[in-house]
Amino acid sequence: MIDVFAPIAAAADLAVPAAHRLPVAVVGAGAIVDVAHLPAYRQAGLEITGLFDLDAGRAAEVAARHGVPRTYASLEELLADERVAVVDIAVAPGAQPAIARAALAAGKHLLCQKPFAPDVATGQALVDLAAASGLKVAVNQQLRFDEGIAAARAMVREGWIGEPTAMTFTVNILTDWSAWDWLVTTDRLEIVYHSIHYLDAIRSILGDPETVFCTGSRTPGQVAKGETRTMSTLVYPGDVRALVHATHENRTGDQEASFRIDGSEGAIKGTLGLLYDYPHGRPDTLEVNSRVLPTDGWLPYPVTGRWLPDAVAGPMGSLLRAIAEGGEPETSGADNLGTLRLLDALYRSMDSGESRRPGSST
Repeated sequence: MIDVFAPIAAAADLAVPAAHRLPVAVVGAGAIVDVAHLPAYRQAGLEITGLFDLDAGRAAEVAARHGVPRTYASLEELLADERVAVVDIAVAPGAQPAIARAALAAGKHLLCQKPFAPDVATGQALVDLAAASGLKVAVNQQLRFDEGIAAARAMVREGWIGEPTAMTFTVNILTDWSAWDWLVTTDRLEIVYHSIHYLDAIRSILGDPETVFCTGSRTPGQVAKGETRTMSTLVYPGDVRALVHATHENRTGDQEASFRIDGSEGAIKGTLGLLYDYPHGRPDTLEVNSRVLPTDGWLPYPVTGRWLPDAVAGPMGSLLRAIAEGGEPETSGADNLGTLRLLDALYRSMDSGESRRPGSST
């Protein structure tokens, strides 16, 4: 039975071929760069030319810890470095569009963080600017490349569970938002900064929904200003549905982070290990029950990778492949506009109490 997993493992492989590797510079030296980006890039064999952060001391500390050879004194100095082919922008969302425009003007390919832009119009403008400049833009929606999710998507594409009928994420955890001081005071929180991962993963498997419905709320005594508990329903043609139920105020310690994909000929289920022990995490779990193979019950898939840091190599690897071979990265800016439209529709639904269509004003 192990042999049947070979194409699944190949689809989830995060290796970056040597021929695809290009020098990368990183803007931002925050916690995610420290614990995820730089470890993932080192493991993938990528050259990091240097870091820039407004906090020069922080940049120097992170660079020293990861063996990065230099820090840049300014964004302008980084963009003037002719060796830099790709810029990884890892800053707060409000600062990202201006940096992206400057990097594109300097002729650099981009890896942007999610959310890609504060609104669809800004995201579309960045996509258009990159296309006009002949440059590639990818978005760091790394959950698509998490081994458990990538393997599950490959199983669906192989037809192991027949026609997909439903996909669900259930996340019931305790999140300390104060680790990101700018998140504590934001009006919009859970959907745009957390469930965006699950919503993008759903899009990678089921595509774009026709209509959505969302409700969000706070819990008594929470520190964060924005919504920390959400239920998002995605309606597809026919009888296909998706659901994301997320809460970040679990005060009893029985945390859960699971997903399931049901189909006409079986199902796939798993856990997101990162959320049981953030930020270190543990490997995901994944099982498939298929009448197509058949599996004779639930068959475990041997997941060994982690969402962080391992999956962060995925969007960068996809971007480098697109630069080397042509085409678009899997999480291209153009594709990510679909995720931004989905977020917009969910918030409009949350505000109105009515279902909404992604990409429509109604």
